[in-house]
Amino acid sequence: MLSIGWFSTGRGEGSRGLLQFVQERILKGNLNAQIQFVFSNRGPGEAAGSDQFFDLARSYDLPLVTLSSAEFRRQRGGSFARHREEFDQQASSLLSGRQPDICVLAGYMLILGGAMCRQYPFLNLHPALPDGPIGTWQEVIWQLIETTATHTGAMIHLATEAVDRGPVVSYCTVPIVGEEFKPHWKDLDERDVSQIKTSQGEDFKLFQLIRQAEYQREPYLLFETLRTVADGKVLPKENRLLNNLGKPLSANGLCLDEEINRAMIEDGLG
Repeated sequence: MLSIGWFSTGRGEGSRGLLQFVQERILKGNLNAQIQFVFSNRGPGEAAGSDQFFDLARSYDLPLVTLSSAEFRRQRGGSFARHREEFDQQASSLLSGRQPDICVLAGYMLILGGAMCRQYPFLNLHPALPDGPIGTWQEVIWQLIETTATHTGAMIHLATEAVDRGPVVSYCTVPIVGEEFKPHWKDLDERDVSQIKTSQGEDFKLFQLIRQAEYQREPYLLFETLRTVADGKVLPKENRLLNNLGKPLSANGLCLDEEINRAMIEDGLG
């Protein structure tokens, strides 16, 4: 059975949705795994969103461990980056004795220090293809719009000290052209993207369509990736990825489009 550590700030609906998506499928027997613990860098009462996330974790009887990075920052003062390793050390101490096979970063809003990356193998979800933009999902979408991209996607990679550039485990692709997108791409013909950012921002319809298309597949990508690890198709080992033959995984990781499309059809989303 695959043992999973779950790291999340738990800010909002997306974080709750990922945890619920995976845990419900574990309970149904669709994945031979268990979530060993849930860790959050927020404390109880700190924000409504994270409190709802904690309630969700407790509803599944998942062990919950919290350490407020905001309180830590207030106590230390100055830049959090200067104290990141110390925060991670405190987190590691709280998690002492827990040895998950794999950890998931699902809406965890802190960058991990090197020591933490070496303590556990972390899977990080990034809302772009392996050769795509880096940054937040908002930054990724604006870059896609600025470059008039035809496809986007999401990838899961091992978290390393090189932000968003660890070895790729898996990815899925999402077309962002076609009848639904066509009039909104055409709307760009005589407009400047910087002007749209100022006047409409994230309310711009093309921005919303791209986010929706990619966001819908994120939980499926995470779940199917965990399944490949549980089935032994991917073995994370010391910041490297090996396949079931013990050979290095390809640089772009596994394309899980087929598995994700099949699962979405089964859920009535195909």
